[in-house]
Amino acid sequence: QVQLVESGGGLVQAGGSLRLSCVASGRTFDKNAMGWFRQAPGKEREFVAAITWSENTDHADSVKGRFTIARDNAKNTVYLQMNSLKPEDTAIYYCAARGFTIGATTSGAYSYWGQGTQVTVST
Repeated sequence: QVQLVESGGGLVQAGGSLRLSCVASGRTFDKNAMGWFRQAPGKEREFVAAITWSENTDHADSVKGRFTIARDNAKNTVYLQMNSLKPEDTAIYYCAARGFTIGATTSGAYSYWGQGTQVTVST
């Protein structure tokens, strides 16, 4: 079992930056692939970024060049650095973990989820 707690969300103006954090507890963290997803009102949850145990990363096309996923296994933490934020990035952001070392881009591949943190980008 893995417990995930996100933090770092908030209100920011377009063009600004935020860094989300997700602290994991429970079973061994460094063997889990981790991911970030987001869900805007009235929309389905969508993939944002993923990172493997060996720190290979994947980012959705919509955030490439602006968002960066990273992890610190010593702190059991995964981060999402978000720069050049746009109003369309407004959503609840969820951290997720899966019981495999390889990352995935579909939400169904992840077994553990955090409670989410709200990110709101104003114009």
